[in-house]
Amino acid sequence: MSDTFRAFRIHHDDDGYRAGIETLRLDDLSPGEVTIRAAYSSVNYKDALAGTGQGKILRTFPLNGGIDVAGHVIASTDPAFKEGDAVLCTGCGLSETRDGGYSEVVRLPAQWTIPLPAGLSLEEAMILGTAGFTAGLALLHMQDNRQTPELGPIAITGATGGVGMLGVDIFTRAGYEVHAISGKRERFDFLQALGAKACLDREALGFSGKPMESTRFGGAFDCVGGDILAGLLASTAPYGNVACCGLAASPKLSTTVMPFIIRGVNLLGVASAGTARDLRERVWQHLADDWKPAHLERIHTRTLPLDELPSLFEDMLAGRSFGRSVVRITVSD
Repeated sequence: MSDTFRAFRIHHDDDGYRAGIETLRLDDLSPGEVTIRAAYSSVNYKDALAGTGQGKILRTFPLNGGIDVAGHVIASTDPAFKEGDAVLCTGCGLSETRDGGYSEVVRLPAQWTIPLPAGLSLEEAMILGTAGFTAGLALLHMQDNRQTPELGPIAITGATGGVGMLGVDIFTRAGYEVHAISGKRERFDFLQALGAKACLDREALGFSGKPMESTRFGGAFDCVGGDILAGLLASTAPYGNVACCGLAASPKLSTTVMPFIIRGVNLLGVASAGTARDLRERVWQHLADDWKPAHLERIHTRTLPLDELPSLFEDMLAGRSFGRSVVRITVSD
């Protein structure tokens, strides 16, 4: 291992908020039992907020950005990992409380380091990243709570976002009929190519705002919150599940207990960052096997080097990006 390496590092001090490529040494990194040579990371909206300072993501400074990473072990003090092992990590404090994945060398806690499951390449794991893991975790929670395709179609909101489009592919792959909900009608053909059986304009959903609606969906994976989430709860079939992971529309929820006590509808929270290890391993095994998206090549729209992160952050925050972008950290993986 070289004495020095490159990383995209974020500062906030007396000189203000700034970020860029720096040369670091191993001792500059957060501690961890597993040291990896990073091959790929991914770019999430959260990364753009952190990298530009437009969102309060980091809880300590300075830190390397990147909430996801995949690569090969180059040193480990934990016997569960040996040199050359392919591993990944998503969330778990990366780029929040500890150095993240935008670095040629990353140190990870063994507790949150996941062996790359057979069936996924390092690049595919990062096309999925936190976004795909979140969609997979939602499906796992729903199925653990007795969701089945027989209950009816699954509504997926925010379907043209990274989490939503992967959700369309993952739920379809798992055998569910997916109804994709989005305000971007020009992307309906894309969503249908991912497997959506129907595409619904969010402005034309026709939710009445009443405590109970006619049953329309067997369950839902909601990425937006607000009134749409309330409408989904009111229109979900008896004993169906609505998994909620986002607040793109609103963090507020105005509803009643009626869907819960009359139809037995379940509202399931999906918080991917601190998910227990056993659940992480279950989700990643599914994502490498029976839930592996069939259209990763469509969803993966860009691979870029570390140096181009600032321009992509600008595009994401301005609404000019689409699909999943992957960061190539090192030339050889």
